[in-house]
Amino acid sequence: MHLDDPTQVDATRDIRRQMTKLLPDLRAFARFLTRDATAADDLVQDTVVRALAAQDSFQPGTNLKAWLFTIQRNGFYETIRRRKRETRIMSEQGGGESHATVPEAHRRSELSDLQRMLWTLPPLLREALVLVGAQELSHEEAATICGVPVGTMKARVSRARGQLVRTMDGSRDG
Repeated sequence: MHLDDPTQVDATRDIRRQMTKLLPDLRAFARFLTRDATAADDLVQDTVVRALAAQDSFQPGTNLKAWLFTIQRNGFYETIRRRKRETRIMSEQGGGESHATVPEAHRRSELSDLQRMLWTLPPLLREALVLVGAQELSHEEAATICGVPVGTMKARVSRARGQLVRTMDGSRDG
């Protein structure tokens, strides 16, 4: 990027302004991924840093939210893989205790019934439902974020909704 080009400067300012408006959505998605407020804040910060470093690769006219969610999701899974490798290496070297890769904050008793039921879904179904339902992304955008065909995303959302309905019906009967 050439900072002496006024068009580029305006585009950069516009992207940064839009990114700022999307921070609550990024934080919500990060909370979903990490299940921990502090880890979510770290993930959002990492996402913004990565996005700013790669903003030249953003295609104007495409969905910035979907692009940022893709960066965030990829960063999250990269961190999980890194932690698993580190834990494996430490245990191979007799370096001590295994550390959990994902905090267990969702087990707190004050979580709502819907939240508890959401966490009973398999991770891929839960992710699909959160992206399409809670984050209001289209099936196409969610499919792009997850790197799957649109039909797969639609099937995941449908299965997730069906499973939630069955779980809710079961909890009413009991």
